[in-house]
Amino acid sequence: MVKKGRKHSSKIVDGLEQAPSRAMLRAVGFEDKDFFKSQVGIASTWSMVTPCNMHINELAEAASQGAIKAGSKPIIFNTISVSDGISMGTKGMRYSLVSREVIADSIETVVAAQGFDGLLAIGGCDKNMPGCVMAMARLNRPSIFVYGGSIQPGKNRTDVISVFEAVGSFSEGKISSKELLEVESTAIPGPGACGGMYTANTMACAIEALGLSLPNSSAKEAISASKKQDSVEAGKALTKLINEDITPNKILSKRAFENAITTVIALGGSTNAVLHLLAIAHEAKVKLSIDDFTRIGKKVPVLADLKPSGNYLMSELIEIGGVTPLMKVLLEEKLLHGDVMTVTGNTLAQNLSSIKTYKDNQKIIKGFSNPIKSDSHIRILYGNLAPEGSVAKISGKEGTFFEGRAKPYNSEEEAMKAIMGGEIKEGDVVIIRYEGPVGGPGMREMLSPTAAIMGKGLGGKVAFLTDGRFSGGTHGFVVGHVSPEAHLGGPLALIEDGDVISIDANKNEINLMVDDKTLLQREKKWQAPKNQNVGVLAKYSKMVSSASKGAFTS
Repeated sequence: MVKKGRKHSSKIVDGLEQAPSRAMLRAVGFEDKDFFKSQVGIASTWSMVTPCNMHINELAEAASQGAIKAGSKPIIFNTISVSDGISMGTKGMRYSLVSREVIADSIETVVAAQGFDGLLAIGGCDKNMPGCVMAMARLNRPSIFVYGGSIQPGKNRTDVISVFEAVGSFSEGKISSKELLEVESTAIPGPGACGGMYTANTMACAIEALGLSLPNSSAKEAISASKKQDSVEAGKALTKLINEDITPNKILSKRAFENAITTVIALGGSTNAVLHLLAIAHEAKVKLSIDDFTRIGKKVPVLADLKPSGNYLMSELIEIGGVTPLMKVLLEEKLLHGDVMTVTGNTLAQNLSSIKTYKDNQKIIKGFSNPIKSDSHIRILYGNLAPEGSVAKISGKEGTFFEGRAKPYNSEEEAMKAIMGGEIKEGDVVIIRYEGPVGGPGMREMLSPTAAIMGKGLGGKVAFLTDGRFSGGTHGFVVGHVSPEAHLGGPLALIEDGDVISIDANKNEINLMVDDKTLLQREKKWQAPKNQNVGVLAKYSKMVSSASKGAFTS
């Protein structure tokens, strides 16, 4: 009979025949008493590859101490992480979304092979966070996610997006090389994820809304006593989950995903949340589609005045109380499901019952009477350019309708050269194609070109359209995830210079104003480009699903 809390580890360490296993474990610090404890795998994404994750080893140790205090035996192991901010604008960025799959696979491999009874994963950057949660859903063992925390602001409230936009400003002659160097040298002061409501902070809040993180753990600075204590408490909480056998399939319901979508919209979060929530839902065997974002978005306003489209940083949201007061308001407005289970062992409503509301004088979170936008900024657009859908980020500041002349480029590099060379003018629709999950491969983020456009002062005057992705730091009139992608013969491949493109966020439509006969003629002439990829990119290209489904490989 399996002892309570040792559903998986007992198969590894119990019995005469498992003496060799115990011998190996003694060498890494196990004592006799540890073989009778629940084993907790702590997946750490620590590395010195990126500031987002450079402190996570300390959080892993804190979580380990929490697990020990609760009576479990923790085992820390590592997985990879790559930096979007460092590889952005280069071919290295092709590996970014791929890393999400590698991380999920690697965590699954270690946890399943070693027989851990529970999983605590700590992530601090865009792809390792959903990668951790995908593994949790796939393994379905008691699990908790810990966010590494947000970075502190740079000098003059700058962040990494400030640097990207400064590049465009310099090329336009708006700032000097000395001023550019000053921004470069002071924008990123230390550990933590990028400081606006970009992808990392968006996903941290989404994961908390899913019920897989402790209350308000998504709203902590990376370098803070509260973040370390949060890690300790998570280590303790996981032992409780193991003892009560509360697994992700008891938490990750359709209603939980609806809560996550609602929270992302209210915060004005990253479009990457669409891609990641779809992938997590796939692993959790929950039926979620891009159309759910439209359905929910009709009734949920954008309330948070946060960067990139707004004015404030995550650190400033933390100062006024974090995310839980917002979630409490959303619950009171009947926009969240309060009856869903969470990793506390309580429902969401129970978790929020004691949360204090924001003070009246705060300016970051708007009320329902004066929202930033009355409905969602995330728009799912269909039309002859996107028969399977596309994802737009429309803040409203740039308007909700754009019609312009197509300027097609077959790679991000081509588009960036054109932008920096002054080829892009007001009224242009910049097309960046062959950057989809298969064709890229890897679905690169287009932060460099969009930031350059912003730096040149063309933000509301130019639209972007791609089968790739946009960074959480991107703002402007942008449409990504265009499906089917150009490499597979999607309509994006048929666009020619000067074609008129219409983007209507009111009707949720995106269309190429070219007649069907002409498009058919172009289609007959089109040839798929050869894919020269090797190694992991080649594997990914063969296995990956459409962006409209989440670009997963499992």
